[in-house]
Amino acid sequence: MLGIDVLESEGFAILKGKSVGLLTHAAGVNMHGVSTVDVLRRAPGVRLTALFSAENGLTGEFPSGKNYPDHLDARTGLMVHSLYNGISYNGVIDRPTKTQLKGIDVMVIDLQDIGSRSYTFISAMKMCLEGCFENGVEVVVLDRPNPLGGQKVDGPQLDAQWVSYVGEFRVPYVHGLTIGELARMAKEAPDILKIPESKRISGRLTVVPMRGWRRSMRWPDTGLAWVATSPFIPDFAAVEGYPMTGLGCQLGGFTNGIGSAYPFRGIMYHGIRIDTLEKELRALRMPGMDFRRVSVPNSKTGQPGIGLYVEITDWEALRPTELSLQMMRLACKFDTHNPFAAAQKKDLNLFLKVMGSTALYNDLAARGARIDVEGYLRDWQVKNAIYQQQSRRYWLYR
Repeated sequence: MLGIDVLESEGFAILKGKSVGLLTHAAGVNMHGVSTVDVLRRAPGVRLTALFSAENGLTGEFPSGKNYPDHLDARTGLMVHSLYNGISYNGVIDRPTKTQLKGIDVMVIDLQDIGSRSYTFISAMKMCLEGCFENGVEVVVLDRPNPLGGQKVDGPQLDAQWVSYVGEFRVPYVHGLTIGELARMAKEAPDILKIPESKRISGRLTVVPMRGWRRSMRWPDTGLAWVATSPFIPDFAAVEGYPMTGLGCQLGGFTNGIGSAYPFRGIMYHGIRIDTLEKELRALRMPGMDFRRVSVPNSKTGQPGIGLYVEITDWEALRPTELSLQMMRLACKFDTHNPFAAAQKKDLNLFLKVMGSTALYNDLAARGARIDVEGYLRDWQVKNAIYQQQSRRYWLYR
């Protein structure tokens, strides 16, 4: 049972007699696939008065990275307040304002995360939490599964200077927490997140936990149908691929997907033969993964686009971000000009905000293909083990 199902099973008691705002999106549905918007609209004693939306809008109708204004929802007649500005990646704050929150007693947040730090819905949750607390509005977070499970933690942690909308939480890239656990951490664990005293938040937060979810469960174990969280995360395969290839395609010549197919699971490198790319990747013998060739016809030319599909052969052995780090190293090997040293300021800024480690970038720019990948993987493993132990006190599930 998802948080929304538990809330309903308890008769919506914590919302009775209150004016409610709801931050949600297309994947905000109950265990039967019914929108949380509709569940709360028909809830007895609950007054749903306004809707709030994050990146991609309320139903996924807006492209990623594009801002959109407040607007009236034609289906419900409710105002939809946008908490997303397309230039948020460059530092714009997207907290709900006093005007948007006028007349609202409690904000309900029901967003499906994918378990990777740079995916923006956890940032939307945190900023919504801050805006509500600043204006005396209580918050209820309806919890949902981390589709990657709650046991695997991986990748670089986030340097303080790169905190942004694609990295509001100073956690490892694969963070191993549910959105409800992250909400508790944002409010109660400034030490783990290294939040300065001046920026700590205080207010009334209630997390409605799931029933029946365990940390060992990944999305297929839940029995729930996946609802696309954004245009390029249409299925669970893309969720798994996001931390594996996403960072490796931020700078350099690697491309994500084969045309529009296999988002975050298919990779290509323009100008490098598929035989060469496959040989280089297989020689690395990265644990838990394998590669197979896939061909997708180009709709314009009719010629096939050939790339490699990343297979997961052993989830337990897999270090998800290892592939991205190796892709960065290979990009330096394939390109006669180090793409990290030569990066334009705008591209470099986004790369650093998403990836999070100044030390890694400086090493890539200075050493290129000679970077010590295994050294970074060992360092992350040690630091992430400490983080995971610290985060246990905010776990809602075992």
